[in-house]
Amino acid sequence: MDKILVLAEKPSVGRELARVLKCSKKGNGYIEGDKYIVTWALGHLVTLADPEAYDDKYKAWRMEDLPMLPKPLKLVVIKQSGKQFRAVKEQMVRKDVKEIVIATDAGREGELVARWIIDKAGVRKPLKRLWISSQTDKAIMDGFKKLKPGNAYDNLYRAAECRAEADWVVGLNVTRALTCKYNAQLSAGRVQSAALAMIDQREEEIASFKPQPYFNIQAKAKGFSLKWRDKNNNPNLYQEDKTDKLLASLKGKDGIVTDVTAVNKKKFSPALYDLTELQRDANRIFGYSAKETLSIMQRLYENHKVLTYPRTDSRYITDDIVATIPDRLKAVAQGSYRGIANELLKGRINAHKGFVDNSKVSDHHGIIPTEESANLSRLSSEERNIYDLVVRRFLAVMLPPYEYIQSTITMEVAGEFFYARGNVSKAKGWKRAYDRNEDIAEEEEDRDSQELPEVKKGDRLDIIAYEKKALMTTPPPRFNEGTLLSAMENPQKYVTMSKEEAKTLGETGGIGTVATRADIIEKLFNMFYIEKRGKDIIPTSKGKQLIDLVPEELKSPILTAHWEKELELISLGKRNSKEFIEKMRAYADELVKEVKRSSDKFRHDNLTGSKCPDCGKYMLEVKSKNGLMLVCQDRACGHREMKSKFTNARCPECHKRLELRGKGEGAIYVCPNTNCGFREKASSFSNRFKEKEGQLNKKDVNRYMKKLKEENDEPINSALAEALAKLKLGK
Repeated sequence: MDKILVLAEKPSVGRELARVLKCSKKGNGYIEGDKYIVTWALGHLVTLADPEAYDDKYKAWRMEDLPMLPKPLKLVVIKQSGKQFRAVKEQMVRKDVKEIVIATDAGREGELVARWIIDKAGVRKPLKRLWISSQTDKAIMDGFKKLKPGNAYDNLYRAAECRAEADWVVGLNVTRALTCKYNAQLSAGRVQSAALAMIDQREEEIASFKPQPYFNIQAKAKGFSLKWRDKNNNPNLYQEDKTDKLLASLKGKDGIVTDVTAVNKKKFSPALYDLTELQRDANRIFGYSAKETLSIMQRLYENHKVLTYPRTDSRYITDDIVATIPDRLKAVAQGSYRGIANELLKGRINAHKGFVDNSKVSDHHGIIPTEESANLSRLSSEERNIYDLVVRRFLAVMLPPYEYIQSTITMEVAGEFFYARGNVSKAKGWKRAYDRNEDIAEEEEDRDSQELPEVKKGDRLDIIAYEKKALMTTPPPRFNEGTLLSAMENPQKYVTMSKEEAKTLGETGGIGTVATRADIIEKLFNMFYIEKRGKDIIPTSKGKQLIDLVPEELKSPILTAHWEKELELISLGKRNSKEFIEKMRAYADELVKEVKRSSDKFRHDNLTGSKCPDCGKYMLEVKSKNGLMLVCQDRACGHREMKSKFTNARCPECHKRLELRGKGEGAIYVCPNTNCGFREKASSFSNRFKEKEGQLNKKDVNRYMKKLKEENDEPINSALAEALAKLKLGK
C-alpha cells in the first residue's frame, strides 16, 4: 500500500502529528500507521558547509585567503544530527512512499529546514505543504484537509536560501577579516552589528548628556492641585530667577475658574499580542529575557497546545478564525477568566477591525488561546504568567471600550494660567479583563489624573500655597531587553535617517525578525559585546571597539531593511534570487577590502594577572549573563575557565544575590555588595540552611537546597561555551 511521509520540525510535534494521524508503530526516528509515516528533524539537520569544506587552506584563518566566495555553496549534514538525518532519509527513499508532506514550522525558516533535508537526501517525490498556526487536533486535521502543493512555496524557499547564503558570504568573511586583522575573537553581521550600534549610540548619548535644571510651579487648592503652563502649554521654566519672580507675583492671591470642560472619552483595548509585544511585556512585568519568553511560548504551543504559533509579527486574526472564537472562549472559561469568557459566550461576538483584519495578517495571525483547555495546575509559574497575558489580551479585545469623563479646570491668577485634569471612570469595559492587574491596563494619562471638585466658571478658588519644584533634565534611558526589542522592530525611531529610509524600515518590520531577535540579543551577550547592569544593557569595551572597527554600512539598520525588502520580493516571485546572491558576493568582497585598508587598532583592556595554563598568555576577564569567566586573549588557544557564577542564593546580611567562586571544597559564596563584604564557604552556608530545616517549610528548603546543588554542580556558562564553539574561530 502506498504511503505518505510527513516531515515535522521537532520530535514533540512529530509525535503529536502521528497520534492525530493514527500512527502507532514506532521505528528508528519515525512512527508509522496504515496511511502515514511521520518523521522529524531536530530543527536544522542540514546546513551550509563551513569554509574548510571547499579548500584545506581555509582551515587556517589568513587575511590573504579572503574573501571566501565558493560557488555554489554546499549543503552538509550537521554532525550532531547525522543519526536522525539518516533515519529521515531512510524513510524518504522507501519505494512505498509516494508523497512527502512538509509539516515543519509554517514560515520562511521552517521551509528551509525541510527543503534542505529533502535536497541533501536527493529525493525527488511530489511535495505537499501543511500550513497551520496551532497544534490542536482540530487544527491538524483541518490542515491535512487543506494541504497545498509544495511548489506554491518554492519562492518562499528561494527567499530563505538567499537569506542563509547572504549571511554566510557576508558574515563569515567580515568575521574572519576582523578576527585576523586584530587577533581577537570578533564577529559581525547585518543584524547583530546594527543592534550593537544602537546600544553603543545610546551609551554615547548618555555620556555626552549635560543635565539642565528646570522648574515647575504648582498651586495647591483644597483636595487637588493645578499646574502652571505658559501660552504654548509648556509647564517648564528654565531660569530660576524668572521662576522666583513669577512665584512672588502669585503669593497670597486666589484664582478664578475661567473654564471647566468635561469630555466623554473612549479607549479601546490594545491589539492582540505578536511575539515582540509579548516579549516586551514579559520583560517589563516579569523580567523575562526575550529568549526565555520565546522558550516559554514554544512549550505552551507545542507541549501544552494551549496557545497558537508564537513566531508571528501580526496582532490581528483573519475572518476564518472568528467562527472558532466560541470554542476558544470555552477553553479559557476557568478560574479568574470564567466570568468574562461566559459573558462573551452568551452575547454576540463583535468581530470589529480592532482585532479582525485580513489585510494585517501575513503568514500567521496574532497569538491567541487554542480550542484546548489548559490544565493550569500543570503549568509552571512562568508558563502560567505568559498564558495569563495572552488570555487576558484575547478577552480584552472583545470587550467594549473603556469609557471615562475627562475633566479639565482652568484657573487664572494675575494673568497666569493653571490647569488641573481628572478622569472619572464611567464603564471599565476591556479593563475588566485586568481586574487583578490594574497596573498592566493603566494608561500613562490615567496616572497623571486626580479627583476634581465640582466647580463652575467664575468660581473663586482658595489657594493654600504656590510651590516651586526644582527638576533636572534626564538623559535617554539605557536599553533593557524589552526596549531593545522595540528598537530592533522600529529602528527608524532611534537612528537618524531619511523619510524614505524610515518608510522602508517600517514596511519591512525593522532589523531581524520576530523569530531571530531573541537569538541576536543572546549572541551579543555570549560574545561579550554587551552586559547587564541590573536590567539595563550596556556595551562592553569590546563591544564599543568592535563598533568602531565594523564597516559603516554593515552597522546601519538600513542595510537589513533593504535585504528584507528584497527577500520579500523574492518570496513573492517578483525578484530574481540569483541576482540577489551575486550582489551579496560583490558586497562581501568590498567589505573585506575595507577591513584590510583600515588603520584602526584593537586593545584588550580587561586583561588580568592570571596566565593561561595552556599557552601562558594573560587571560581576559569577561562578564556573561551568568557570571565572570577568564578567557585566553589568544583566539587560537581558546582556553576558558570559571571565575565566579551568579546564583539565586541571597546574602543573609543585605539580601543581594551571591556569587559562587571556585569549585569543590574551595567554593565560597561572596556578596558582590562592597559595603557588605559577606563571605562564607559554600559547604557551611548550605549546612546553615539544613540546621534551620525544622523551623522552615520542608518542601521549600528541599527545593532551595536542590537549586544550590545544581548551581554548584553545573558547568559554568555551558550555553555560552556551546554558542562560542559553534562560531568555529580558526587557528
